[in-house]
Amino acid sequence: MRIKPDQLNATLQKGLLPIYFISGDEPLQLGELADAIRKAAKQAGFENREILSAETGFEWRQLAFAADSMSIFADKKIIDLRIPSGTPGAEGAKALSNYCDRLPEDTLLLITAGKVAGSSLKSKWLEALDKKGVVIQVWPLEGQDLLRWLEQRMHQRGLSTDTEGLRILASRIEGNLLAAAQEIEKLYALYGTGKLSSQQIFDVVADSSRYDVFKLMDCVLAANVSRILKVLSGLRSEGIAPPIVLWALTRDARLLIKIKLALSQGQNKDLVFKNNQIWDKRKQLVSNALNKLSDHDLNEVLVLSAKADRQIKGQEQGDVWEILLAICLKFASTQI
Repeated sequence: MRIKPDQLNATLQKGLLPIYFISGDEPLQLGELADAIRKAAKQAGFENREILSAETGFEWRQLAFAADSMSIFADKKIIDLRIPSGTPGAEGAKALSNYCDRLPEDTLLLITAGKVAGSSLKSKWLEALDKKGVVIQVWPLEGQDLLRWLEQRMHQRGLSTDTEGLRILASRIEGNLLAAAQEIEKLYALYGTGKLSSQQIFDVVADSSRYDVFKLMDCVLAANVSRILKVLSGLRSEGIAPPIVLWALTRDARLLIKIKLALSQGQNKDLVFKNNQIWDKRKQLVSNALNKLSDHDLNEVLVLSAKADRQIKGQEQGDVWEILLAICLKFASTQI
């Protein structure tokens, strides 16, 4: 069965299932959910744990060996399988399906994985795990979900604040729950339990926002100029290499040109989006950008990108970050 992260504790209280699959790209949530499952399993007598990491070169037959082997230390054991890439590949998919077909006794399979691609959500191996156990997808928290999480986390430490305090905290640690947990621990260490003012939070909490090129592109496609300036500045201060930022910008520019061409030829929009891996979360952003940007705009983005590339290679003088900003603003249909 598929459940939300906040439903796990209630599910565990009803009894353990043989398989738990947790995937996502938010490490704190992923780790704490896995810890909760391991704790519940230990309380149920699962004392032994075997860790398998499905990285490059991993032999999937190890999963079958782990399932068949008996522990000399305990009757019950956990197979802790980690799939960093989020996908097991053809061999792994077969191994997981076979595992589900003949579940070993007194064994709990806990799988933690990176973000699962949309194309895998209805795959046979994931449906087999879903049928035999619990599947949880972890998403980065945003908006009201992030504020609720912060409020609950502070409450666990005997802390509280008003809405403004929560918003300040959210703006400083945006998207990085590990940093949020650390900042809440810092607030507790400094002030102890009780209600904190927004000024106290403002004075203490560091700006630990997690900026990455994908977050930048969401801001660019949304034409959110203030966010573009903040995120691009964050990338620069974090030492992100300019070629990585340029890669993201040119990739999306070429992608929009390709989609525009397909749509102009009368192809179905949903099919075009699917073929170009535009999933639900980005469909509206991409649609808005397609409506706003002309072919001329997108070609100018590529011209500016060529200039940035020459600057990166030392073939032309100038501050490459200024050109990267100009490219972002061209995407947003805004001039410097």
